[in-house]
Amino acid sequence: MSGVRIRPATAQELPTVEALLTEASEWLASRGIDQWQFPPHRDRIRKAIRHGECFLAVDEEGRPVGTITVDDYADPEFWTEADDPDSALYVHRMATSRAAAGKNLGATMLDWAAKRAAQQGKAWLRLDAWKTNPELHRYYESQGFTLVRMVDLEHRRSGALFQRAT
Repeated sequence: MSGVRIRPATAQELPTVEALLTEASEWLASRGIDQWQFPPHRDRIRKAIRHGECFLAVDEEGRPVGTITVDDYADPEFWTEADDPDSALYVHRMATSRAAAGKNLGATMLDWAAKRAAQQGKAWLRLDAWKTNPELHRYYESQGFTLVRMVDLEHRRSGALFQRAT
């Protein structure tokens, strides 16, 4: 998406981040996908904003059109010591507005996150995706990610682990 700028979200923009995630969950539900069918994790979003890890993608007019959280948190239920968790940055809660759909905004945010990881000396950009969303898996593969493995935990719906070299 041309003209997009990615910047840290502010504490006052917590409702904006939540609205983008809620819009994404409603769109997924409309397609029969059970991903993200719960209220956004306000505590996690607030913490990510406080630590400068939650970002908004804004269009040329300054309107928020996407959100992405990028940090060094390697979920220990998914990423093991053998994965060298410190060698990566991790993507969480990435969503684009329906108004920006089909404009490569997701690719722009992922490329931005990979560049951020490389600048921090990280070899990998990683994420965990919903296990039952093969369309999402194909999307990440089209963005240069490789499936590392599937982690099947009864209490977790996520667990399709992907990474891409920075």
